[in-house]
Amino acid sequence: MSVDTATVAKIAALARIKVSEAELEAMVPELNGILAWVEQLGEVDVAGIEPMTAVIENHLRLRDDVIDADPLTGGNNRDAVLANAPAAEHGFFGVPKVIE
Repeated sequence: MSVDTATVAKIAALARIKVSEAELEAMVPELNGILAWVEQLGEVDVAGIEPMTAVIENHLRLRDDVIDADPLTGGNNRDAVLANAPAAEHGFFGVPKVIE
């Protein structure tokens, strides 16, 4: 597949990009080179190769999701957290109403 100046002008118009005539002429060989490279990639035999998301296999190091028994650093300490709030209402932080 190859593109010409008219095709590049149409693509630029669809993308709402203002391109001068000199820039159109310069883009034609660049786009043709890109399309030739994509066609070359299409010729590669990938039968039997599993798709991958990264070149290097990554594993996330996850910690166990447990609640600490310490009342200051662990969970279930809503009262201790709300003690620092300037205004607490019904077990939540109270904030001023914002109406625009």
